[in-house]
Amino acid sequence: MSSSDPRTFKMAKETILSMCNDATTEEKMQYYDRWAQTYEQDIDLVEYCAHKQAAAKVSAHFSGDRQAATVLDVACGTGMVAKMMKKEGFQHFVGVDGSEGMLQRARQSGLYRDVKKALIGDGPLPVASDEYDVVVITGALSSSHLPPKVIRELCRVAKAGGFICMTGKGDGENQSYKAALEGEMKQMEDGGLWRRVDVTNVNSWQRDLIDEQKEYMSGCVYLYQKL
Repeated sequence: MSSSDPRTFKMAKETILSMCNDATTEEKMQYYDRWAQTYEQDIDLVEYCAHKQAAAKVSAHFSGDRQAATVLDVACGTGMVAKMMKKEGFQHFVGVDGSEGMLQRARQSGLYRDVKKALIGDGPLPVASDEYDVVVITGALSSSHLPPKVIRELCRVAKAGGFICMTGKGDGENQSYKAALEGEMKQMEDGGLWRRVDVTNVNSWQRDLIDEQKEYMSGCVYLYQKL
């Protein structure tokens, strides 16, 4: 089937659930390489809203010059977050992702002034410290993807006074990870690295793909400001 053929919710669900949580990093990147062609269609079909929620949250709190602001989009995928943030007036985006297939689509979008290929979580992000007005990550903070400590890298690369926006699923298999992630956030706050600006729980995060008794699963948007 070509990428121009119509996708269905069933097809999107099967694709999303086909990634094994126990897969190696290389296998996960191969999965995302294959998925890149239909990724945005599938995200829309399952009514996933993290990219929209993140852009709206940053927009609601950012009071600086949006046209001059620099935004680092971590685990950028095909560029859906940048697309939403551009609608809010932001213009300068740098993307980082581990999947070449996803990065090809991000380049084709014309949204990014630069994209960098890096396996996020395996080491430092390939950008300088204190560099960005906004750092955003959506979708990758889960038990099958990145360790909670990766958020320290997000804080490192933000400017003092810059915003760090993160999203994650709120229920299902991600509950224990969410608790660990929020514990890391609290440690960083107690350590004077950043302050919590806003935490919003969203009930209709995406269609529930596992529990047939539920229509939607929940999610959460976190916004912090580097001190």
